[in-house]
Amino acid sequence: MNKAIPIVLALAAMGAAGWKYDVLASLGIARDVDEEMVLYGNIDIRQVSLAFRVDGRIMEAMVDEGDVIKRGDLLARLDKDTYDHAVISGEANVAALRAIYEKLVAGPRQTEIAQARATHDASVADLQKARLAYDRAQLLRSRGTISDAGVDEATAARAVALARSNMTKEALAFLEEGSRSEDIATAAAQVKAAEAALLTARTSLSDTELRAPNDGVVLSRIKEPGAIVSSSDPVYVLSLTAPVWVRSYIGEVDLGRIYPGMKVKVASDTHPGKSYEGTIGFISPVAEFTPKSVETPELRTDLVYRIRVVIGTPGRDLRQGMPVTLRFPEMEAAVK
Repeated sequence: MNKAIPIVLALAAMGAAGWKYDVLASLGIARDVDEEMVLYGNIDIRQVSLAFRVDGRIMEAMVDEGDVIKRGDLLARLDKDTYDHAVISGEANVAALRAIYEKLVAGPRQTEIAQARATHDASVADLQKARLAYDRAQLLRSRGTISDAGVDEATAARAVALARSNMTKEALAFLEEGSRSEDIATAAAQVKAAEAALLTARTSLSDTELRAPNDGVVLSRIKEPGAIVSSSDPVYVLSLTAPVWVRSYIGEVDLGRIYPGMKVKVASDTHPGKSYEGTIGFISPVAEFTPKSVETPELRTDLVYRIRVVIGTPGRDLRQGMPVTLRFPEMEAAVK
């Protein structure tokens, strides 16, 4: 009987340890849903490589590694002379094409129409004079007092006067009708194309300044003043201050205990007594094998789901890759 007591105690201890390390869950036996759940993960902070959108020579680099910057801060500047000239050229081109368009829309001036009408009236008078001369030449030819050459000359003069009269008539009608709608539409399209080119030139000019897209800390300064860079060459590497989140994994048996929007307490090993407020922002719909960074002998073949916890107001002590502990206040309250 005395020998059985140590055996019973040993089995009880093994049962408690098995429960502690989730042996029952690995065997498919559900554990108490009110048990406090603790997860472990690592801090993820986004980094971004910053580059100019245009080519050029770096004139100034304002920040260095370790500098804390705010969104919109000027980080570096290119030589902008070439882009200034492109803007000036674009403005002149827009002005010239807009003047042509406005001229077509306004049509001919009244003085131009009056001048064309006077020219036409003069050509009509010349035609009447040429017709009278022709009629007189025909009469004199019948009397034999003029040669055939004189008649031919009068005939030719009448034809020239008629052609000139028709020409001035058409010119007057052209002015009175105004500009063709097709010409106006073409001029309007040319103005729009020139304005678009001007906007592109102004955008390129503004892109000679590299500004911070968000709050953060400069990790690397890759290029120095005087360097010639292309639009794809990184100049700085920036670590964003926000958002900061935790990458963690949860087993299938506990997946139903969490949900997006659930509050989480996040604490680091550096300050275990200090916690940050977090919210579950993402739960992967796809299972995967436990990553080696969090693998334990008991979980080597287990399938887990990746989760992301977003920290609303992160502190400066949270660094990329730092291990943290996740606790769930709702579950703690249920346990108490």
